[in-house]
Amino acid sequence: MRENVCILIPTLNEGKTIGKLVEAYKAMGFTDVLVVDGHSTDNTVAAAQAAGARVVLQNGKGKGAAVQQAFGMIDKEITIMVDGDGTYLPEEVDRLIEPIVNGSADHVLGNRFANYGKGAFTRLNHFGNKMLNLMFNFAYHVRLNDILTGYHAFNRKALKMVNLNQSGFGIEAELAVECLKKDLRMCEVPITYLARADGAPTKLNPLNDGFKIGYTIYKLGKTYNPMLYLTLISIAIFLLGLVVGVYVVWEQFRGIPHNQMAILTALLIISGIQIFIFGYIIDMIVQMQREMMREIRKR
Repeated sequence: MRENVCILIPTLNEGKTIGKLVEAYKAMGFTDVLVVDGHSTDNTVAAAQAAGARVVLQNGKGKGAAVQQAFGMIDKEITIMVDGDGTYLPEEVDRLIEPIVNGSADHVLGNRFANYGKGAFTRLNHFGNKMLNLMFNFAYHVRLNDILTGYHAFNRKALKMVNLNQSGFGIEAELAVECLKKDLRMCEVPITYLARADGAPTKLNPLNDGFKIGYTIYKLGKTYNPMLYLTLISIAIFLLGLVVGVYVVWEQFRGIPHNQMAILTALLIISGIQIFIFGYIIDMIVQMQREMMREIRKR
């Protein structure tokens, strides 16, 4: 089975950890270790090659670009994607492979929150990850604990079906969305998550990248769940109309007419109701299209 697995490691300045990581997977019998490097300025490429990895320089910038390029190159039954920062344990790889082998999943995510070490998360990162997961689950009607994990497993079907466009850290959220859109089976397995090695600083900007990931979830949600997106807009407009309406009625009781604001109130309330109806109709169309695509894939 090991010969049918590709270990994919996107890297950028991971010279302190990549060598030992590649050696660990090689020692476990994985012959195809693919390192896609984002033009590192340290010894990442040399260390990976010395450890026996196949190294490819990515064409664009960002983790998402590396993943997209790699997915087009891999032709194995199973692909393991793992960050090169040494925070994930190679010896836990079989936990991710097992659901693929037994046919219960197309995409497996390693849940970091099941067992994380001291210093693995800062308080801000922990809170941000939890909030983004809650946002994702609410928008896509699923129950996943860690969509932003850096430890994944894919079968050949999942690898070929997902269409990716994100270039940065939003790639993990896009992978989850694409699997949901294509009706691919996803599951989570508990893994260990360690603190980064000394001298290996993180490239993640918690606020900036957190905002980008949140926006990715929101943006992709408009096409996957338009009813939710338009419902939120309709509620906001409807409530604004009610607030203006209450003010107009209150002023009317005091003998102060506001004819123009009364017209605005009616327009806001009617617009809110109409947007909700449009959202319902669009959602029905999306569901019908999704069902049609399911039938086409079965043939």
